[in-house]
Amino acid sequence: MEYLPIAVVIAVVALLYFWYAGIVSKRNKARESLSGIDVQLKKRSNLIPNVLTIAKRFMEHEKELLTGVTELRTRADSDYNAADPDAVKEHLQAASALGSQMGRLMIAVEAYPDLKSDEAMLQAQRTYSEVEAQIAAARRFYNASVTRLNNAIEIFPGNLLAGLANAKVMPFYEADEESKGPVDASSFLN
Repeated sequence: MEYLPIAVVIAVVALLYFWYAGIVSKRNKARESLSGIDVQLKKRSNLIPNVLTIAKRFMEHEKELLTGVTELRTRADSDYNAADPDAVKEHLQAASALGSQMGRLMIAVEAYPDLKSDEAMLQAQRTYSEVEAQIAAARRFYNASVTRLNNAIEIFPGNLLAGLANAKVMPFYEADEESKGPVDASSFLN
């Protein structure tokens, strides 16, 4: 009987340790999945200059759109603190805005028959579509990781241990308002 209190204390300490280790593991998985998004965004960012170079040959009237894509690419490529939820949210918003502008560019390409049939542009569009699909998959993985992390640190006793693990509630990836709306291709085809 005299060992029972010691066994209870050991069991509680072990339980808290495993909960703490789980939070750290989930935090690291969320950061890894955020890094996965960044890898795919970098692939897209590296592809954009090629798409723009090809498009510039044909799209003299779309300078504003091309300039906007270039500016958003620079903003989306800037460094950020992955441990800061606000910085992560801002980074994800910039990447989403770039995706929206690139979508507009790809729609605008349809208005240029020579560009639409150019083999280099067709290959760039196919590659861009593949990269966008990979980005979407990385975002889904990130959101799943963030769900597990946020649940672990918001549910008792995780909320008590989160500070020790330097874990904060991370933002979910959410599409920007422009991406949620319907695309009106008619404005690009006039």
